[in-house]
Amino acid sequence: MKKIGVYVDFMNDTFRSQIEAAANSLGFSVEFCADRAELAAQIREYEVVYGHIPPELLKQATKLRWLCSDYAGIEKYLPDAVWPSADCLLSNSSGAYGPTISEHIVMVLLMLLRRMPEYQTELAQRQWTYHTPIRSVIGSHIVLLGTGDIGCNTARRLKAMGASVTGVCRSGKCEEPAFDQVLPISELESVLPQADALIMSVPFTSATAGILSRERIALLPESAFVINVGRGATIDQEALVEALQQQRIAGAALDVMVPEPLPADHPLWSCPNTIITPHCSGNMSLGLTCQLTVQMFLEDLRRYATGEPMHNLVDRKIGY
Repeated sequence: MKKIGVYVDFMNDTFRSQIEAAANSLGFSVEFCADRAELAAQIREYEVVYGHIPPELLKQATKLRWLCSDYAGIEKYLPDAVWPSADCLLSNSSGAYGPTISEHIVMVLLMLLRRMPEYQTELAQRQWTYHTPIRSVIGSHIVLLGTGDIGCNTARRLKAMGASVTGVCRSGKCEEPAFDQVLPISELESVLPQADALIMSVPFTSATAGILSRERIALLPESAFVINVGRGATIDQEALVEALQQQRIAGAALDVMVPEPLPADHPLWSCPNTIITPHCSGNMSLGLTCQLTVQMFLEDLRRYATGEPMHNLVDRKIGY
């Protein structure tokens, strides 16, 4: 019988039963690997693997036909050198993280608008200070660089709160009705000067490396915030630090940066009005995320077994 290997951190009895039932109905057996050693010992037997597999183990998976990552980011699986065969399929779990990451975005945006970094600093020193004015999402112009699952979930929430929302993406097209307009990357410079906040949720690829360049940062108004939940290398980080230190922009909220973990002496820690979080906006901390990624895997497993097109296949050449 064909075998599926499962290697995830969030497994419970409910998910285990769902995966086993679906796999058995499609002619697969399932093994749930508790640790890396167990995975390494069995990986040569698996046709399908679901989870976050160390890339250095993939070469050993000589029967592998499809790797389904339970993460959305899959940069570590893009090099041809990590694969046992060029025709192995790769899919990710883009679509499972929109709710949790969009809630993180709304949280940090509100913190910046309502001057919480200033309050936190002064309250830690037992200073009772009243800051005015504060700003509102209502009437703000938010630019979302990235209109995928995270961008669309964020657009819906911000639109409902009274913002105008512009999406920017490679194609310049998105069917999500919460966007007031969607523009191609070539028009990014035209909207940056009117942005109250720039929210970035793009993956790291050769096309997005340093996409928020020094020149583009300079186009942002002094009142603008930068929020990044995609990948740190999509920003010219040195230029961002300078803009924050010189107060040429109003602040930032960064869940991703270079390097990670951020060294204790890195200047980002001390930039004014800057919220740093340790790449925690997604992960598997929200139960809904776990449910969604399992559901997505099972649907694509059905499609894989029946020869139908799979929903979440990744083109390893372009990175998404």
